[in-house]
Amino acid sequence: MDARQPLDTKATSLMLMFCLIMSLQQITLKATAEDMSPVLQIALRSGISALLVWLFMQARGERLHFADGSWKPGLLIGALFATEYLLMGESLRHTSASHVITFMYSAPIFAALGLHWKVASERLAPLQWFGILLAFGGIAVAFLGRDSNNNADLLSMLWGDALALMAGAAWGTTTVLIRSTSLSQLPATQTLLYQLSIAFVVLLVFALAQGQISVNPTPALWASLAFQSVIVSFASFLVWFWLLRNYLASRLGTFSFLTPLFGVVLGAWLLSEPLEPGFLFGALLVMCGIVLVSGYGLLKQAGTYLKGI
Repeated sequence: MDARQPLDTKATSLMLMFCLIMSLQQITLKATAEDMSPVLQIALRSGISALLVWLFMQARGERLHFADGSWKPGLLIGALFATEYLLMGESLRHTSASHVITFMYSAPIFAALGLHWKVASERLAPLQWFGILLAFGGIAVAFLGRDSNNNADLLSMLWGDALALMAGAAWGTTTVLIRSTSLSQLPATQTLLYQLSIAFVVLLVFALAQGQISVNPTPALWASLAFQSVIVSFASFLVWFWLLRNYLASRLGTFSFLTPLFGVVLGAWLLSEPLEPGFLFGALLVMCGIVLVSGYGLLKQAGTYLKGI
Protein backbone atom coordinates (compact mmCIF):
# COMPACT_ATOMS: atom_id res chain seq x y z
CA MET A 1 0.00 0.00 0.00
CA ASP A 2 1.32 3.47 -0.92
CA ALA A 3 1.91 5.41 2.30
CA ARG A 4 2.59 8.73 0.59
CA GLN A 5 0.40 11.59 1.73
CA PRO A 6 -1.38 14.51 0.08
CA LEU A 7 0.14 17.93 0.76
CA ASP A 8 0.03 19.30 4.29
CA THR A 9 1.27 22.59 5.77
CA LYS A 10 4.84 21.33 6.13
CA ALA A 11 5.06 20.14 2.53
CA THR A 12 3.43 23.36 1.27
CA SER A 13 5.97 25.54 3.10
CA LEU A 14 8.88 23.49 1.82
CA MET A 15 7.56 23.60 -1.75
CA LEU A 16 7.18 27.39 -1.62
CA MET A 17 10.79 27.76 -0.50
CA PHE A 18 11.93 25.20 -3.08
CA CYS A 19 10.16 27.05 -5.90
CA LEU A 20 11.70 30.39 -4.94
CA ILE A 21 15.20 28.91 -4.82
CA MET A 22 14.71 27.07 -8.11
CA SER A 23 13.56 30.27 -9.80
CA LEU A 24 16.82 31.94 -8.78
CA GLN A 25 19.16 29.29 -10.21
CA GLN A 26 18.53 30.27 -13.84
CA ILE A 27 18.73 33.95 -12.93
CA THR A 28 22.16 33.57 -11.33
CA LEU A 29 23.43 31.33 -14.15
CA LYS A 30 22.30 33.81 -16.78
CA ALA A 31 23.71 36.78 -14.85
CA THR A 32 27.19 35.21 -14.69
CA ALA A 33 27.16 33.46 -18.08
CA GLU A 34 29.82 35.83 -19.46
CA ASP A 35 32.16 34.94 -16.58
CA MET A 36 31.71 31.17 -16.96
CA SER A 37 29.50 29.13 -19.28
CA PRO A 38 26.30 27.83 -17.62
CA VAL A 39 27.23 24.21 -18.43
CA LEU A 40 30.62 24.52 -16.74
CA GLN A 41 29.00 26.22 -13.75
CA ILE A 42 26.50 23.38 -13.41
CA ALA A 43 29.27 20.80 -13.76
CA LEU A 44 31.33 22.40 -10.99
CA ARG A 45 28.35 22.88 -8.69
CA SER A 46 27.41 19.22 -9.22
CA GLY A 47 30.89 18.07 -8.25
CA ILE A 48 30.99 20.29 -5.15
CA SER A 49 27.48 19.22 -4.14
CA ALA A 50 28.31 15.54 -4.67
CA LEU A 51 31.21 15.94 -2.23
CA LEU A 52 28.90 17.67 0.27
CA VAL A 53 26.32 14.89 -0.02
CA TRP A 54 29.00 12.22 0.49
CA LEU A 55 30.34 14.02 3.59
CA PHE A 56 26.76 14.36 4.87
CA MET A 57 26.25 10.61 4.40
CA GLN A 58 29.49 9.84 6.24
CA ALA A 59 28.47 12.07 9.15
CA ARG A 60 25.15 10.21 9.43
CA GLY A 61 26.74 6.78 9.06
CA GLU A 62 24.94 6.06 5.76
CA ARG A 63 26.38 3.53 3.36
CA LEU A 64 25.80 3.07 -0.35
CA HIS A 65 23.57 0.11 -1.24
CA PHE A 66 24.45 -1.91 -4.33
CA ALA A 67 23.33 -5.47 -3.55
CA ASP A 68 19.67 -4.71 -4.26
CA GLY A 69 20.46 -3.67 -7.84
CA SER A 70 19.35 -0.08 -7.29
CA TRP A 71 22.57 1.10 -8.92
CA LYS A 72 21.07 0.27 -12.33
CA PRO A 73 18.18 2.77 -12.16
CA GLY A 74 20.64 4.99 -10.27
CA LEU A 75 22.87 5.23 -13.33
CA LEU A 76 19.85 5.89 -15.52
CA ILE A 77 18.55 8.65 -13.28
CA GLY A 78 22.02 10.18 -13.20
CA ALA A 79 22.07 10.22 -17.00
CA LEU A 80 18.63 11.85 -17.08
CA PHE A 81 19.71 14.44 -14.54
CA ALA A 82 22.83 15.24 -16.55
CA THR A 83 20.73 15.52 -19.71
CA GLU A 84 18.26 17.84 -17.99
CA TYR A 85 20.94 20.26 -16.85
CA LEU A 86 22.96 20.02 -20.04
CA LEU A 87 19.84 21.09 -21.93
CA MET A 88 19.15 23.84 -19.42
CA GLY A 89 22.72 25.16 -19.54
CA GLU A 90 22.70 25.27 -23.33
CA SER A 91 19.24 26.87 -23.44
CA LEU A 92 20.49 29.78 -21.32
CA ARG A 93 22.97 30.60 -24.10
CA HIS A 94 20.11 31.20 -26.54
CA THR A 95 17.10 32.52 -24.67
CA SER A 96 16.14 34.49 -21.58
CA ALA A 97 16.14 33.11 -18.05
CA SER A 98 12.39 33.73 -17.72
CA HIS A 99 11.74 31.61 -20.83
CA VAL A 100 13.99 28.83 -19.55
CA ILE A 101 12.24 28.74 -16.18
CA THR A 102 8.75 28.71 -17.70
CA PHE A 103 9.42 25.95 -20.22
CA MET A 104 11.55 23.86 -17.86
CA TYR A 105 8.83 23.94 -15.22
CA SER A 106 6.46 22.15 -17.50
CA ALA A 107 8.07 19.15 -15.76
CA PRO A 108 5.02 18.43 -13.50
CA ILE A 109 2.93 17.95 -16.63
CA PHE A 110 5.33 15.37 -18.06
CA ALA A 111 5.66 13.71 -14.64
CA ALA A 112 1.87 13.47 -14.24
CA LEU A 113 1.55 11.84 -17.67
CA GLY A 114 4.23 9.27 -16.88
CA LEU A 115 2.94 8.51 -13.40
CA HIS A 116 -0.58 8.00 -14.77
CA TRP A 117 0.66 4.89 -16.56
CA LYS A 118 3.20 3.69 -14.00
CA VAL A 119 1.69 4.28 -10.52
CA ALA A 120 -1.91 3.35 -9.65
CA SER A 121 -2.27 6.03 -6.95
CA GLU A 122 -1.35 8.77 -9.43
CA ARG A 123 -4.10 8.20 -12.06
CA LEU A 124 -5.30 11.36 -13.77
CA ALA A 125 -8.87 12.60 -13.48
CA PRO A 126 -10.74 14.30 -16.39
CA LEU A 127 -10.03 17.77 -14.96
CA GLN A 128 -6.33 16.94 -14.86
CA TRP A 129 -6.41 15.88 -18.51
CA PHE A 130 -7.94 19.26 -19.29
CA GLY A 131 -5.09 20.88 -17.36
CA ILE A 132 -2.56 19.00 -19.46
CA LEU A 133 -4.23 20.18 -22.68
CA LEU A 134 -4.30 23.73 -21.30
CA ALA A 135 -0.60 23.59 -20.40
CA PHE A 136 0.44 22.28 -23.81
CA GLY A 137 -1.74 24.92 -25.44
CA GLY A 138 0.07 27.52 -23.34
CA ILE A 139 3.42 26.15 -24.47
CA ALA A 140 2.33 26.51 -28.10
CA VAL A 141 1.15 30.09 -27.51
CA ALA A 142 4.39 30.98 -25.70
CA PHE A 143 6.43 29.62 -28.62
CA LEU A 144 4.41 31.55 -31.20
CA GLY A 145 3.94 34.79 -29.29
CA ARG A 146 7.15 36.53 -30.34
CA ASP A 147 7.85 40.10 -31.39
CA SER A 148 11.16 40.13 -33.26
CA ASN A 149 12.25 41.63 -36.57
CA ASN A 150 15.53 39.72 -36.50
CA ASN A 151 15.04 36.18 -37.83
CA ALA A 152 18.42 35.02 -36.52
CA ASP A 153 17.61 36.18 -32.98
CA LEU A 154 14.15 34.65 -33.22
CA LEU A 155 15.46 31.26 -34.35
CA SER A 156 18.09 31.30 -31.61
CA MET A 157 15.47 32.04 -28.97
CA LEU A 158 13.14 29.35 -30.32
CA TRP A 159 15.99 26.84 -30.15
CA GLY A 160 16.75 27.87 -26.57
CA ASP A 161 13.07 27.53 -25.63
CA ALA A 162 12.94 24.07 -27.23
CA LEU A 163 16.00 22.99 -25.24
CA ALA A 164 14.38 24.25 -22.02
CA LEU A 165 11.18 22.32 -22.81
CA MET A 166 13.21 19.15 -23.40
CA ALA A 167 14.92 19.79 -20.04
CA GLY A 168 11.47 19.91 -18.45
CA ALA A 169 10.58 16.58 -20.08
CA ALA A 170 13.81 15.05 -18.74
CA TRP A 171 13.02 16.33 -15.25
CA GLY A 172 9.50 14.92 -15.42
CA THR A 173 10.90 11.55 -16.53
CA THR A 174 13.30 11.63 -13.58
CA THR A 175 10.35 12.03 -11.19
CA VAL A 176 8.58 9.06 -12.78
CA LEU A 177 11.71 6.92 -12.49
CA ILE A 178 12.20 7.76 -8.83
CA ARG A 179 8.60 6.90 -8.00
CA SER A 180 8.31 3.70 -10.03
CA THR A 181 11.61 1.90 -9.31
CA SER A 182 13.60 0.71 -6.31
CA LEU A 183 14.99 4.26 -6.02
CA SER A 184 11.79 5.20 -4.20
CA GLN A 185 13.00 3.10 -1.25
CA LEU A 186 16.54 4.48 -1.14
CA PRO A 187 17.62 7.36 1.09
CA ALA A 188 17.33 10.69 -0.71
CA THR A 189 21.07 11.21 -0.24
CA GLN A 190 22.00 8.15 -2.31
CA THR A 191 19.62 9.08 -5.13
CA LEU A 192 21.04 12.60 -5.18
CA LEU A 193 24.61 11.30 -5.12
CA TYR A 194 23.95 9.25 -8.25
CA GLN A 195 22.61 12.30 -10.04
CA LEU A 196 25.25 14.78 -8.99
CA SER A 197 28.22 12.49 -9.62
CA ILE A 198 27.15 11.53 -13.12
CA ALA A 199 26.14 15.10 -13.96
CA PHE A 200 29.57 16.34 -12.88
CA VAL A 201 31.37 13.92 -15.21
CA VAL A 202 29.05 14.32 -18.21
CA LEU A 203 28.78 18.11 -18.08
CA LEU A 204 32.48 18.63 -17.44
CA VAL A 205 33.37 16.44 -20.44
CA PHE A 206 30.86 18.37 -22.58
CA ALA A 207 32.25 21.74 -21.48
CA LEU A 208 35.81 20.63 -22.24
CA ALA A 209 34.82 19.18 -25.62
CA GLN A 210 32.98 22.38 -26.58
CA GLY A 211 35.74 24.68 -25.38
CA GLN A 212 33.46 26.25 -22.76
CA ILE A 213 36.20 26.48 -20.14
CA SER A 214 37.05 30.19 -19.95
CA VAL A 215 36.68 31.70 -16.49
CA ASN A 216 36.52 35.33 -15.38
CA PRO A 217 36.86 35.07 -11.57
CA THR A 218 34.52 37.86 -10.44
CA PRO A 219 32.89 38.10 -6.98
CA ALA A 220 29.50 37.60 -8.65
CA LEU A 221 30.67 34.32 -10.15
CA TRP A 222 31.98 32.95 -6.83
CA ALA A 223 28.75 33.98 -5.12
CA SER A 224 26.75 32.25 -7.85
CA LEU A 225 28.79 29.05 -7.53
CA ALA A 226 28.40 29.05 -3.74
CA PHE A 227 24.63 29.55 -4.00
CA GLN A 228 24.28 26.91 -6.72
CA SER A 229 26.45 24.33 -4.95
CA VAL A 230 25.25 24.62 -1.35
CA ILE A 231 21.68 25.86 -1.59
CA VAL A 232 20.40 24.66 -4.98
CA SER A 233 22.16 21.35 -5.63
CA PHE A 234 22.69 20.21 -2.04
CA ALA A 235 20.09 21.45 0.44
CA SER A 236 17.16 22.05 -1.92
CA PHE A 237 17.48 18.77 -3.80
CA LEU A 238 17.68 16.81 -0.54
CA VAL A 239 14.41 18.44 0.46
CA TRP A 240 12.90 17.66 -2.95
CA PHE A 241 13.74 13.95 -2.78
CA TRP A 242 12.50 13.73 0.78
CA LEU A 243 9.20 15.20 -0.40
CA LEU A 244 9.04 12.69 -3.27
CA ARG A 245 9.43 9.82 -0.82
CA ASN A 246 6.76 11.07 1.60
CA TYR A 247 4.10 12.82 -0.50
CA LEU A 248 2.16 12.06 -3.66
CA ALA A 249 4.39 13.26 -6.51
CA SER A 250 1.62 14.78 -8.63
CA ARG A 251 0.47 16.83 -5.63
CA LEU A 252 3.94 18.26 -5.04
CA GLY A 253 3.53 20.39 -8.14
CA THR A 254 0.55 22.22 -6.62
CA PHE A 255 2.60 25.35 -6.03
CA SER A 256 5.26 24.71 -8.66
CA PHE A 257 3.53 27.23 -10.95
CA LEU A 258 5.08 29.83 -8.64
CA THR A 259 8.56 28.98 -9.94
CA PRO A 260 7.99 30.30 -13.48
CA LEU A 261 6.01 33.17 -11.97
CA PHE A 262 8.92 34.07 -9.71
CA GLY A 263 11.29 33.56 -12.64
CA VAL A 264 9.44 35.89 -14.98
CA VAL A 265 9.24 38.62 -12.34
CA LEU A 266 12.86 38.24 -11.21
CA GLY A 267 14.12 38.02 -14.80
CA ALA A 268 12.41 41.30 -15.68
CA TRP A 269 13.55 42.95 -12.44
CA LEU A 270 17.12 41.71 -12.03
CA LEU A 271 18.13 41.07 -15.66
CA SER A 272 15.88 43.61 -17.43
CA GLU A 273 14.52 40.89 -19.67
CA PRO A 274 11.70 41.92 -22.04
CA LEU A 275 8.24 40.44 -21.47
CA GLU A 276 6.35 39.70 -24.68
CA PRO A 277 2.53 39.73 -24.33
CA GLY A 278 2.22 36.44 -26.23
CA PHE A 279 4.76 34.73 -24.02
CA LEU A 280 3.11 36.04 -20.85
CA PHE A 281 -0.31 34.75 -21.96
CA GLY A 282 1.16 31.36 -22.85
CA ALA A 283 3.02 31.20 -19.52
CA LEU A 284 -0.24 31.97 -17.71
CA LEU A 285 -1.95 29.06 -19.49
CA VAL A 286 0.92 26.76 -18.54
CA MET A 287 0.65 27.82 -14.88
CA CYS A 288 -3.12 27.27 -14.89
CA GLY A 289 -2.59 23.81 -16.39
CA ILE A 290 -0.07 22.94 -13.68
CA VAL A 291 -2.54 24.04 -11.00
CA LEU A 292 -5.29 21.82 -12.46
CA VAL A 293 -2.98 18.81 -12.80
CA SER A 294 -0.93 19.03 -9.62
CA GLY A 295 -3.50 20.75 -7.41
CA TYR A 296 -6.39 18.48 -8.34
CA GLY A 297 -6.53 16.89 -4.89
CA LEU A 298 -6.83 20.25 -3.15
CA LEU A 299 -9.37 21.50 -5.71
CA LYS A 300 -11.46 18.37 -5.17
CA GLN A 301 -11.31 18.81 -1.39
CA ALA A 302 -12.33 22.45 -1.74
CA GLY A 303 -15.28 21.48 -3.94
CA THR A 304 -16.44 18.86 -1.45
CA TYR A 305 -16.15 21.37 1.37
CA LEU A 306 -18.18 23.99 -0.51
CA LYS A 307 -20.91 21.46 -1.29
CA GLY A 308 -21.19 20.64 2.39
CA ILE A 309 -21.69 24.25 3.44
